[in-house]
Amino acid sequence: MQSAFQIDRKDNVATALEELAPGPVRLLGEAASSETAAVEEIPAGHKLALTAIGPGELVIKYGVVIGQAVREIPRGGWVHLHCIRSLYDERSSHLDVHTGAPKDTKYE
Repeated sequence: MQSAFQIDRKDNVATALEELAPGPVRLLGEAASSETAAVEEIPAGHKLALTAIGPGELVIKYGVVIGQAVREIPRGGWVHLHCIRSLYDERSSHLDVHTGAPKDTKYE
């Protein structure tokens, strides 16, 4: 079974340990439950929502707030730059979702 890792019991996201396909996901680490489900493809190393996260709600990883949702994220959804903004880095909303490369920089 595909798997993800929940670092802290307070986290509302888990990290995909491999590329996740829609379907059951085994939770490892400090998880409150042993299983959840992905509702879309999630790249390895990216975050999986353990609960529905509404716009403006906080995203918690490592037991601390790492960002804020900018749109509705369903339980089991992909949590990344397209749906959250970092509360640590103002430029996070200007990074490419797949590569992390800045989109607001032009080289001449």
